[in-house]
Amino acid sequence: MSMILGNVIAIYRRELQSYFASPLAYIVAGIFWLLSGFFFIWILLSPQGFIQQVAANDLQGQQLGVPVPPVDVPYEFLRAFLSVMGSLALFVLPILSMGLYAEERKRGTLELLATSPLTNWAVAVGKLLGVLTFFTTMVLPLLMYEAIAFSAASPPVQPTVPLLGHLGLILLAAGVLSLGMFISSLTDSTILAAILTFTLILFLWVMDAIAKSLSGPLGEVLGHLSLLKHYNNLVQGIFDTSSLILFASYIVLGIFLTAQSIDALRFQRS
Repeated sequence: MSMILGNVIAIYRRELQSYFASPLAYIVAGIFWLLSGFFFIWILLSPQGFIQQVAANDLQGQQLGVPVPPVDVPYEFLRAFLSVMGSLALFVLPILSMGLYAEERKRGTLELLATSPLTNWAVAVGKLLGVLTFFTTMVLPLLMYEAIAFSAASPPVQPTVPLLGHLGLILLAAGVLSLGMFISSLTDSTILAAILTFTLILFLWVMDAIAKSLSGPLGEVLGHLSLLKHYNNLVQGIFDTSSLILFASYIVLGIFLTAQSIDALRFQRS
C-alpha cells in the first residue's frame, strides 16, 4: 500500500511540475483569470448586471408604492458568478486534460509507463491529482475577489454557501478532467483529445435540458446524469448527497476507463 501511495505521489509531483513549467498552462490560466475578472466586474457593476437590476426594481417599487420581495443579493450574486464560472470551465478543462496522456503517446513515453512496475491506477490518480491541483490554484484568486465584495455585505455572508459552491466547482472540474484524461489516453493528438472532451462534456452539460423534454424513466435517468443539474444544486447551497455521488462516479469512471485503456496498451506491447 505504501509503495502504491509513493507511486501516486511521484506521478503527482511530476505532473504538477510539468504544468507549472508549461507556457500553455500559464496562457490558459491568464485567460481564465482575465475572463473571470471581467464577468465578476460585469455582474457586480454593469448597468445590465444583476445587482443594478435589483436596485432598479427596488427603486421602482418604492416610487410606485408596491412592496418588493426581499432579495439576498450576496447569495444571488454568488450563484450568478459561479454559474458563469461553470460554463467557462467547460472550455478551460478540456485544454488542461488534453495532454495528460496524448503527450506521452507523442513522445513515446506512454509505452514506458504501460510496461513499468507502476500500476495503471496509480498513474491515472497521480495525473488527475496533478491537473486538479493546478486548476484549484486557478480558482483561488476568485475567493479573494469574492471576499472583498462580501466584506461590504450586511448582514455578513455565512461561509457555508460560498464554500459549498466552490466545492461544486472543484468536483465539476475533477469529473471533467477524469473523463478528459480517458479520452487523452486514446489518441496522440492533443487537439483531437480537447475537441472530443469538449463534445462529451457539452453533451453531459445540456443533458438536463434534454431530460426535461422527455417523459418517463428515460427522462429521469438522463436528468440524474446531468452535470449542470447537480452543479447548480451545490452552487445554490443545497447539500445533496446524490450530487456528490454523481461527481464521484464520474471521477472513478474516468480513472477506471483510463486504467483499462493503458492496460490494453500494455497487453498489445506484450
